[in-house]
Amino acid sequence: MGLIVVGEIVKTRGLRGCVKVISHLESGNILQDIQFLYIEEASGHKARYEISRLTHAGRHFFLELKGISNIDAAQKLVGARVLLPRDCLDPLAEGEYYWQDIIGLSVYTDQGRHLGRVAAILPTGANDVYVCSDEGTEVLIPAIADVIKEIDLSSRKITVKLPEGLME
Repeated sequence: MGLIVVGEIVKTRGLRGCVKVISHLESGNILQDIQFLYIEEASGHKARYEISRLTHAGRHFFLELKGISNIDAAQKLVGARVLLPRDCLDPLAEGEYYWQDIIGLSVYTDQGRHLGRVAAILPTGANDVYVCSDEGTEVLIPAIADVIKEIDLSSRKITVKLPEGLME
């Protein structure tokens, strides 16, 4: 069973065990019919939880889980990742990818120059930006069709055509 990271617990809310989650999803509607999810602690330990209540608020959602009924139990989850089984999510359209599938891919220019690996993805509103890192050097690559020429998950490679002036 493949799990997809859909968010990160950033803080507690109230005294009854509710947590605030920064969402990695484009739409909160994806979670509308979900009845359970997994929480992965920093140690790597994963546990399955049934959802008592889930409400959306922009790029966040608030989550109440069965078995987490007070602020002390909720506080232990802060910093943990929220995961869903991949098969709970609708298939992506062609040319769309989950962030965790992109992070770690090697990035090459269309001329064959290795730029490093995607270390993180920054959502900017207009488009995502891939943070490509290699031995202390970072290149911010806009994830737009004019720049991203090919994403090949099987070979773990992204080919880009860098805009003039992006790198010296």
